[in-house]
Amino acid sequence: MLVVGAKSMAKELLGLLIDNHDANNLNIAFFDNINKDIPPKLYDKFDVITNYQEAQEYLKINPKFTLGIGNPELRRKMFEKFKSLGGQFTSVISKQSIISDFGTTIGEGALIMPGVVITNDVKIGKGVLININTSISHDAEIGDFSEIACGVVIPGRCKLGEEVFIGSNATINPDIKIGAGAIIGSGAVVVKDVPENAVMIGNPARILKYSKDEG
Repeated sequence: MLVVGAKSMAKELLGLLIDNHDANNLNIAFFDNINKDIPPKLYDKFDVITNYQEAQEYLKINPKFTLGIGNPELRRKMFEKFKSLGGQFTSVISKQSIISDFGTTIGEGALIMPGVVITNDVKIGKGVLININTSISHDAEIGDFSEIACGVVIPGRCKLGEEVFIGSNATINPDIKIGAGAIIGSGAVVVKDVPENAVMIGNPARILKYSKDEG
């Protein structure tokens, strides 16, 4: 499998991949064409590919790839790039997560870390990243390429649009709708619906600014 990225999130993902598989039979490589301080082999074991041509050649033999990077917009961009290179977008789900079998669906390329709890009738979109110890309750929907940080609480019937970012330890009240591209700050408590591209902070959460021009 090719992990897009070779730093923070990618390193955490490596541990998850090894935990999920027999490490001796697992072919993992990383991709990073930006950071100059990455060694040719990560941890003296895993190859780091540094250009798209080499990545394309790798994917001809090992087509599966996953995203070891944060930032919803960047995750979508890298998905599109590596899909165009012939890659197969692949979900990675920790064995230490709890996911209901009743009505819950998970889109391709999702990354679900240890300690995550997802209950009944939840819809997780394509390329969603759900980090450690987050809970998502019944009938919630998480839009494509959204990123949910550690320790977030998303209760019943919440609806998140695409490319939403929720910071660590934020709490969303039940039935809340969060528009596409919104950013919820760490520790925020969201008690009312959030417009698209709004940046929310505080308890109760308030609009600090908009991440994109709303005019």
